[in-house]
Order: sequence, then structure tokens, then C-alpha cells
Amino acid sequence: MTRTITHVIFDLDGLLLNTESIHEAVNQIVAQRYGKVYSPEVKAQVVGKRALESSQAFVDAAGLPLTAEACLAARYELLWDRYSDAQLMPGAERLTAHLQHQGVPMAIATSSHQRNFDLKTLHHQDWLKLFRLIVRGDDPELKAGKPAPDIFLLAAQRLNADPATCLVFEDSPAGLEAAQRAGMAVVMVPDPDLDRGLFSRADAILDSLSLFEPGAWNLPAYEA
Repeated sequence: MTRTITHVIFDLDGLLLNTESIHEAVNQIVAQRYGKVYSPEVKAQVVGKRALESSQAFVDAAGLPLTAEACLAARYELLWDRYSDAQLMPGAERLTAHLQHQGVPMAIATSSHQRNFDLKTLHHQDWLKLFRLIVRGDDPELKAGKPAPDIFLLAAQRLNADPATCLVFEDSPAGLEAAQRAGMAVVMVPDPDLDRGLFSRADAILDSLSLFEPGAWNLPAYEA
């Protein structure tokens, strides 16, 4: 990678935190109530978006006989008791601790709203201190959610960073589109259920954050 990287921006769900397994289980329950299936194709339309937009995509893609608001309420009824169980994804702690130790400014740009974010990160407060900035889906300055580029551009603005020197880590098609529309480099760590062809435009595709080599991106390399 020849592009100079000065700042790193991470998605949260399914990328840093293993919440996608929680979402998967809950969405399967909701779909089955109406004789529908939460398939990988449906999942690809749902992941990465803000809560109501995600629920609308779920309703449309799965053919649920619900409004987006009713779908969201059904999901939250099951999700809120499960969110605090979310664990860090493999490689997440090592990578973020390394970048912070090396003085690389980092941000989280998540579609999660404040309440959901707080539940998901309940047991990870010390780890969150590694990040210079967190932008959530209900930020008052955020006009549109992913796949619009707004959240990444807002993060770059608050970091005083040039979007062209930002590296984004994402796991969803919506996140990839948002980051690329913001003019940023993107490393994808997608859910194994999703078709890799959805991410062919990414700068790199990895099976895990633990496989990322900072030195290959002109970032400080891991110490031997």
C-alpha cells in the first residue's frame, strides 16, 4: 500500500465487537415468527446501517408483514438483554492497543445509537479509552447513515484529518460504500456468510483483524 495513512477509523458491530452473532440469532427468531428466513442475501442488505434503516431493509428483503418500526421494536425486545454479552473480535485488542501506543489517532464510526452502544460496550470501558473519537448513529450532526459517507467524513473532520489519509476497517457492504464515497482506503473483514464478491472494490479483504499487518500500510509495524 503506497497511500500515506495518518488516521484509522473503525466500524464497531461485527468488526471490533462480536455483535453480529447476537443480531443473527435475533433476526432469525423474528423472521421465523412470520415463516421467513434470515438468509445471507437478506443479511447483506441489513448489516451496517442505522437501526431503523436496517429494519426497513430487513422487512423489504425478507418480505416481513411489518412496518420498519414494528420490526425494530421486535428486534430490540430481544437484543437489549443480549448486547452486554458482546466480546471483542479476534485481533481487535492487539491492533487498537498497538496503534494507540504508536500514537496513531483512531476513531470508531458506528451506526449504533447511544443506548445500544452503551449496552454493547458495557464491559469494555477501559478499551474504549484507546480511541480519540467515537461517532454514533444518532449524532446530531450526522445527516445520513451508511452507505452515505457522512459518518466517515464527520469523523475525519473532528480528527482534523484529510479523508485521503484515513484507513477504514469495515465488515458490511454499506460500510464499504460509505468509506469509499468518503475517499478513504478500506480494509474489509466481512462476515464469512457474506459473498466475497460484494467487497471486490475494497483495498484489502481479510478473514480476521489478527491478520492485518500495519507495516504493509505505512503504519508502525508490530514489534517482533
